[in-house]
Amino acid sequence: MSFFTLPSEISLRESLRVQADLIVKTIGPLLTSERVQKIERVASQRNFSNAVVLEGIYDRGNISAVMRTAEAFGFVNFHVIETQERFKEANRVTQGADKWTEVQKWKNTKDCILDLKKRGHKIVATSLEASKPLNEIDWTVPTALVLGNEKEGISKEMFELSDERVIIPMTGFVQSFNISVAGALCLYHIYSKRMEKLGQVGDVSPEQIEILKAHYYLRTQDSAMDILQRLFEGSSKV
Repeated sequence: MSFFTLPSEISLRESLRVQADLIVKTIGPLLTSERVQKIERVASQRNFSNAVVLEGIYDRGNISAVMRTAEAFGFVNFHVIETQERFKEANRVTQGADKWTEVQKWKNTKDCILDLKKRGHKIVATSLEASKPLNEIDWTVPTALVLGNEKEGISKEMFELSDERVIIPMTGFVQSFNISVAGALCLYHIYSKRMEKLGQVGDVSPEQIEILKAHYYLRTQDSAMDILQRLFEGSSKV
C-alpha cells in the first residue's frame, strides 16, 4: 500500500489542472542549479509511511517545533488533532517547515486514528503509563507516532485506540520531557533505526519523487503559479 498523499495532477485553480511532469519541465529551468539539486536530494529522502500525530497540543510553539524536527528528518506525513478549544500563541515559528510538510488537521481523535489505520498504519503512542520502551518498536514498518499534550499526555481515547503504548526511558528525577524534546528524541530514534536497518529514511518511488519535485517547485518559486496559468490559459486540464 502506498502512503504517498500528493496528487500527480496539480490544481492551479478550479478550472486548471496541470500534470506534475509539465510543471517540472516548465518551472525547473527558472530555478538555480543548486536549488534544483537540493529539491531533488530532499524529495528522494521523503518518508510518508512513518506518520507523526500530535493530539491536543496547547502551545502552538510546540507544534511548530515538532513539525520542524519531523521535516528535518524527512517525515512529512503530519497530523494535528485540535481537541483544544483554545491555543496558547507563541512567537516561535516553524522556520518554513509548514511549507514543506503535508499537514492534515482533525477535530477529533477517533476520525484521525481510524483513517490512519485504514491506510495501514500501526498506531504507537507515547505514554507515561506504558512499560514498553521506544526502542522495542519496529519503525521500518508503516507506523504512526503519537505525542500527547503538555499536561495530560495522550487522551484515554487515544490510549485505547493505539496499538502500542511506549515510553522514552529516563533515569533522572524528572517525570517527563517537554513535548518538543520528546518529539525530537523519538523522531531521531526512528530516523536512526531506518538508516541502520534499511540504509535510508525515504520510502518514495522514482515516480513519486517527480511529483514531489513539481509540488516543491511551485512552493519555492513565487511566480510559478502565474507563469503556468498564463502558459496554459484556456485549457482546463494539461
